[in-house]
Amino acid sequence: MIFARQSRLGRQIIYETRECAYSQRILPGWRLFMGPEPHNRMTPFLRKLLGQNWLLVALMIALAVFGVVAIYSATYMREDPVAAEFWHKQANWVAVGFFAFMITSLIDYHWIRWGALPMYLGGIFFLILTKFVGQRVYGARSWLHLGPINFQPAQLAVVAGIMVLALFLSQFRQMHPMLRVLLCGAIVGAPCLLILMQPDLGECIIWIPVLLALFFVGGIPLRYLICILLIAAAFLPIAYIGLKPYQQERITAFLHPDVDKQGASWAINQSLIAIGSGGWSGKGFKAPNTQIELGFLPATAVHNDYIFSAIGEQWGFVGGMFLIGAFALLLLTCLFVAFFAGDQFGLLLVVGVSALIFTHIFQNIGMTISMLPITGVPLPLVSYSGSFALMIMFGLGIVNSVWVHRKAATGL
Repeated sequence: MIFARQSRLGRQIIYETRECAYSQRILPGWRLFMGPEPHNRMTPFLRKLLGQNWLLVALMIALAVFGVVAIYSATYMREDPVAAEFWHKQANWVAVGFFAFMITSLIDYHWIRWGALPMYLGGIFFLILTKFVGQRVYGARSWLHLGPINFQPAQLAVVAGIMVLALFLSQFRQMHPMLRVLLCGAIVGAPCLLILMQPDLGECIIWIPVLLALFFVGGIPLRYLICILLIAAAFLPIAYIGLKPYQQERITAFLHPDVDKQGASWAINQSLIAIGSGGWSGKGFKAPNTQIELGFLPATAVHNDYIFSAIGEQWGFVGGMFLIGAFALLLLTCLFVAFFAGDQFGLLLVVGVSALIFTHIFQNIGMTISMLPITGVPLPLVSYSGSFALMIMFGLGIVNSVWVHRKAATGL
């Protein structure tokens, strides 16, 4: 009788003082003598702050700080005062990005249900604006100046597109797969067309693995994915004909690096020389007489597109493998969060952001070691990219929010 009475008392107290979802479970009567659990004494804000995925936070900060160091080591010798301040500007963007990361992490990610479409339309608007008043850099009109802010709207459009796709695929799971594929193609097609008009082929290629990953997780049958890949492969010759001359030269340089060594193949050959000359442990931080200092690597791109070449020369094979290992651990952490996501919507968001980061890593490192053609895609958190670092940290904030609010989403 005493045990039963204590159990009934335990039910009454627990149901009156519950502060989190899983406190609804009936605790045995003896728990009353141990006092309330520690988390019940925390405020919701403090519980979210302490409940973050700290491995994700630590990896993001470590990669961002290393990126600032790498940019400094690649530009400190430049006589151009603007180039010499690239590392300082990147540090400012990282600080703003960390602030956006923390805010996004602490807010329940379900705000995206009503915020995704305005962000997507905003990205489309900025892409259209870039077409008329954007700044042309390296042959592409892809940068937009708004007062003191200089950013690429294509990066905002990609992240916003992932949010809209995740929302659509999670809300219309009963729709016929073919119709879902066609509507997703329309969602992606609008920003892709505007990005191609800049032209920026690299950012368009990013969409392919991201879309396929979302289709796979979103329940699209495998036969549809195979058909999409076969159709895309069939259109490759036609797509090659439609490329700009300098884009065709990049593909030729990739397939035949010995052709035009002083022209189209110059950058990729110098990148391979820089990475190879770094050897096992590299030439050292701020080492003299490097490919970077002597100007063999393109001075206009060594701090962004070819930052991995600079890292390979100064830090060697060991430094490159540590960097790749850190990226691999970051992606595994994101997939771990996806596995424990509270709902399908959170799962799709995390998979979309993970695919976006992986594709950038694969393309950037792949082009510097001549595994892929040159596409001008930055290395996440490491390349000098400004607004791109902000968008990646914002995306990782969404991933962290899925982790922090996973129990609230499941109601446990």
